[in-house]
Amino acid sequence: QVRLVESGGGLVQAGGSLRLSCSASGSIFRIYRMAWYRQAPGKQREHVATVSVSNSPTYADSVKGRFTISRDNAKKTMYLQMNDLKPEDTAVYYCNVPATLQPWGEGPLVTVSS
Repeated sequence: QVRLVESGGGLVQAGGSLRLSCSASGSIFRIYRMAWYRQAPGKQREHVATVSVSNSPTYADSVKGRFTISRDNAKKTMYLQMNDLKPEDTAVYYCNVPATLQPWGEGPLVTVSS
C-alpha cells in the first residue's frame, strides 16, 4: 500500500478557487498515473481528473475548463487547482492510483456556497 494524504479543502463562494494537494509516500508515485475523485452527499464516488506520469491531463466533462490537475514527481505530490467553483462541486475529494486503487482515505471536504 501507498499512503496518500489529501489536503486543501474548505468553504468557498461560487466562482472562487481552491487548490487540493495529495502527497504520496514511497517511490511508487513516479511510475503510475494519479487521479482525483469526489463524492457528493447522497451520490456515488465519481472520477474528476487523471494525470499521467508526464503530466498529461484528462478531465471529467463536469470540470473541464475549470479544474487543472498536475503533479510534481520530485515532491511526490499531485495537485488539483479548482477555479470557478460551483455549488455542484461540493463534495469530499480523494486522490488515488487508478491502476492499483489504494484504500480510500478521508479526503478533504470542499463546500461551495451559492
